[in-house]
Amino acid sequence: MTMGARFGAGQQIEHCKFRYRGVIYAVDPVFLGSDQWYEQMAISSPPKNAPWYHVLVHEADHTTYVAERNLDLFTGIEQIDHPLLGEYFSGFDNGRYLLRE
Repeated sequence: MTMGARFGAGQQIEHCKFRYRGVIYAVDPVFLGSDQWYEQMAISSPPKNAPWYHVLVHEADHTTYVAERNLDLFTGIEQIDHPLLGEYFSGFDNGRYLLRE
């Protein structure tokens, strides 16, 4: 887990506002995207100086980049359905994905 981050790679999350579920595959300690992307996509203006997460979205083909304040931990044990799961994870154990070595 990245220092100061609430979540780590392999954890399942749920978006607070949009209610989609996903799994984190990478963590940035602060926002590392472009100012243009932030202005277009980060409508609620979440803090740039807090962790941001790369997420595989359940039952979708895309990924997303989400500020920590917009995420809650998903406490279920159901698996995610995403075509890139095998690229990042080697297995699944008790609700959490295991990162590839």
